[in-house]
Amino acid sequence: MAPDQTAARVDAGNDDALGGDDMTTLLQRLARREVSAAELRDAAIARVHSVNDRLNAVAAWVGPPVVDSAPVPADAPLAGIPTVIKDNEDLVGYATTQGSWAMPDRPAAVSSPWVAQYLELGVAPIARTTMPEFGLTATTETLRFGATRNPWDTSRSSGGSSGGSAALVAAGAVPVGHANDGGGSIRIPAACCGLVGLKPTRGRLVDLPELDRLPVHIAVQGVLTRSVRDTARYYAEAEKLYRNPALPAVGLVDGPNPGRLRIGLVLRSIHGLPVADDVVAGARAAGRLCEELGHHVEETSPPVEDQFGPDFLRYWALISFSLRHAGGRLFGPGFDGSRTEDFTQGMSAFFAQRAERVPGALRRLRRLAREHEPAYERYDVLISPVLGHQPPPIGYLGPNVAFRTHLVRLLRYSSFTPVQNISGSPAISLPLARTSTGLPIGVQLAAPFGHEARLLSLAFELEEAAPWPTRATATVQA
Repeated sequence: MAPDQTAARVDAGNDDALGGDDMTTLLQRLARREVSAAELRDAAIARVHSVNDRLNAVAAWVGPPVVDSAPVPADAPLAGIPTVIKDNEDLVGYATTQGSWAMPDRPAAVSSPWVAQYLELGVAPIARTTMPEFGLTATTETLRFGATRNPWDTSRSSGGSSGGSAALVAAGAVPVGHANDGGGSIRIPAACCGLVGLKPTRGRLVDLPELDRLPVHIAVQGVLTRSVRDTARYYAEAEKLYRNPALPAVGLVDGPNPGRLRIGLVLRSIHGLPVADDVVAGARAAGRLCEELGHHVEETSPPVEDQFGPDFLRYWALISFSLRHAGGRLFGPGFDGSRTEDFTQGMSAFFAQRAERVPGALRRLRRLAREHEPAYERYDVLISPVLGHQPPPIGYLGPNVAFRTHLVRLLRYSSFTPVQNISGSPAISLPLARTSTGLPIGVQLAAPFGHEARLLSLAFELEEAAPWPTRATATVQA
């Protein structure tokens, strides 16, 4: 997986209205009237234009204003913050392509529940961002839009499936971007691009009610940011608009908690899948840092048995089969399943060949969704890698790779993240480690169902103890 020797880092930063600030500082500057919402939007648009030829992260541009059913209050908590929205959530007036030529090119009549709430918070979307077809793989490379590149090394993947948003946030073009996660799609691009990516508890945020009718509800909404405080601020404000009474409140987490935690350190993947030495070293170093901060850390086994891997794969194949063959009912007239990519077709065929094994897999996955991970009887938090190895070169998981090869590579790359999608528990990726060439390595912190506040508090503590660079700034050394 050698990178292109001509690869470069991409940084959109300059001396404009956005400066080098995160969302929290921009909100403070807006409140003091040092900068206007229009100036921030113009700066963000200029920055995206300046980097998109090298990153290829824009699926469609979004012009102001976005008109929806409810006007945005002038005092909305995130008013004036430019952002981007991933191309698998409906935004009124714009087509949702799901990264696929199979999708009808029809503007959405209304925004999805999550997007409508995001707009109500006051954000100003400037673009729809790229994603792999239906979010089914861990890179953002499609026949429809091409390859989205990592701003830390443009020869490498930005991750998936929220890779377009990740690339633009990591390049400093926007301070926050929409992401969602059905098997790691917030945490994987966060790990690839050096960002903070929190996958929330199932049911934490408003979402499509149809998701509750799935055999197991695995997908959740969220954001990608460059700082822990920006992620914490988003969840605190979103909770004021929609509060799930079945879950403990997150509130505004604004720093470390003085309590010390019992932490389990997971360094081994299920099924003995290989994990790169630098990735293991990054997670191990995060564990040592937690020990130095006074937490109790001990190495432990993965939170699920090896059977989880094939069970999740069979469910993923069922979803692929449903998307390809029932897409007309899901997405409306004009959907053409014959135009799906080889990986979607391969996963669909994989399901058809093993359909008799799916009921047993679903029973086991539903049990985990009800009972969550038993590891939390012993530990408050689990630390693990996010990925099996550093971001791969463009093409390694691309749409032209043979299905069997793609699948084997995907399983080795992304085996750590799906557990929390089935259990519904929260997990966050933090850019706590680096490769020898300076590429980000994500470390995952996971907590019991409903305990995002615990993760954010520990994330604040780790960010203070071991600050990470917030944008790519220099040429990659060959």
